This record gives sequence, C-alpha cells and structure tokens, in this order.
Amino acid sequence: MSTSVRRPSISKRNIVFFQNRILTWFEISGRHYFPWRQKGLSEFQIIIAEVLLQRTKAETVEKFYLQFIADFPHWKALALAEVSVLEERLKPIGLYRQRATRIKGLATEMVRVNGQIPAERAALEKVPMLGQYIVNAILLQVFNKRIPLLDVNMARVLERYFGERTMADIRYDPYLQDLALKVVDHLHSKELSWGILDFAAIICKARKPLCNICPISSSCNFYKKNLY
Repeated sequence: MSTSVRRPSISKRNIVFFQNRILTWFEISGRHYFPWRQKGLSEFQIIIAEVLLQRTKAETVEKFYLQFIADFPHWKALALAEVSVLEERLKPIGLYRQRATRIKGLATEMVRVNGQIPAERAALEKVPMLGQYIVNAILLQVFNKRIPLLDVNMARVLERYFGERTMADIRYDPYLQDLALKVVDHLHSKELSWGILDFAAIICKARKPLCNICPISSSCNFYKKNLY
C-alpha cells in the first residue's frame, strides 16, 4: 500500500460511537450460537477452536468442532495421536496437513509444560505454533486482557470506518495495531472483538457490503467515499 494514504483524525468520540453501535448490533444479531463462545470452556477448548478457525470459515468449523473435541478431549490425546490420524480427521475443514502438524506440535509442547499457558505476550510468543492472532485470542479469552482479535476481517471493518493502513501486513502496521487496541479498550472487549468479526461476515463483507442497512454508515469513511 502507498504511504501517501491520508487518514482522517480519529477522535475518542468517534471510537465510542463505533463501540456502542457494534455492541448493540452484536447483542441482537451476533453469532452467539458458536460453541467456542459458550461459557465454561477450558483453556484447551478455547485454543483449539482458534487453531481450527485459522483461514477457515466459522460456519465450517462449527459443524466440526464439538466432535473433534469429543474425540481429542485434552492435549495428551492430541499429542499421542499419529499425524496421519489427525490429517484424516481434519480433512473436512481443509488445510489438513499443515493443521495436523501444527496441532500435534502445539499439543506436544503443552504436554511438556503440563498444560501451563503463559499469561504474558512475550512468553506466549515463544510457544511453538502460536502466531500473533492466536496469542491475541489467548490473552483476550483466557486472561481477559483487552486485546483485539485482529485479522483481515477486523482490519477491513476498522479501515473502512476509520481510515486505511499503510503497510501490507496487518501484523506490522503501527496505525492499525494501535487503532485496534483503542477500539477494544472497553469493559466488553471480548464482545467487541466478536462483534466486529461478525459484523465483517454479515454486514461489512469484503464484496458487496450491506451499507444500506449498516448501523455505522452515517460516519463511515468508506460509505462517504463511495456515496459521493
């Protein structure tokens, strides 16, 4: 992306407006039914869900997740499983070879450390097979830290509403990283992240976004630009 992109100023008022509208929309229209969003999940169940969701539609994982957890209910069960067995089980959601190797490696490491998940980013980033997104997901959902679930879908919503980033890789763009942190700096940080992801899937789609029924279009930069 060009470094000449001019971003609009981002006021606290605009962030609060965005937060309130997304939370209200999420309460009514969010995908609360996903099994990995239910209360009482173990750390293992949360992390496995995030690994399965990588580069895969949530609706695809929804049909698969509960049975996979039933078949492999803890880290040891996954660590003991042959990679070929994991590949076969993971075929319905795609990327099964990469995913099987990743899950096996992560499970082996978790067994080695007796399932102890570090609570700090620096330590989490040293765990094999954990990228930035899953580290963020663990900090948010396991340790209740105000960290965004920033992926290409959340980035799309934030950039359309607030203004575009300048770097191609969302992991290294300081503007987008800082913006996402400010947006989810809220008492209901987890619901905000989920709400933005659901909003990206249902309203602010990559193609043919439903701007005509969007609750934040009145102050959205993308909408104003395309309207005029």
